[in-house]
Amino acid sequence: MLLPVESMAETPFPTISEPEGEGVECVQPEEEMRRNHMNYILHQRDQTVHDGIRTETYSLARCIDCHVEPNENGEIAGHDEPEHFCNSCHEYASVQIDCFECHADRPQKYIQRSKKKQDIREELNAALTAEDSNGGDQ
Repeated sequence: MLLPVESMAETPFPTISEPEGEGVECVQPEEEMRRNHMNYILHQRDQTVHDGIRTETYSLARCIDCHVEPNENGEIAGHDEPEHFCNSCHEYASVQIDCFECHADRPQKYIQRSKKKQDIREELNAALTAEDSNGGDQ
């Protein structure tokens, strides 16, 4: 059975949150990123993991820092929620992603860090300083 083209509704693309701020642009044009972002991210991963080369141009963290923002209530959607920047398109395309098994799905500036790690670092520095001032004997 064939249906006339007029009777078929067009499926809308997911909404993509644009980076905000004066002079803020994505590293590539939108259409290029829609089609090829996974290649950039995988290439970046290979350079970092296999070759030890770290750059920010195509880093996943940079994408997250620009595109994931809190909603009007100040809440940030996790990667498994429909509102998350990455999830909206990947759900649309039926693509499963595993990036966030290791990587943060929220911008670093919104992640609450434990002070305990800082306290341990301070204790270690104090112990090393005391050891140095005692001539290494303690």
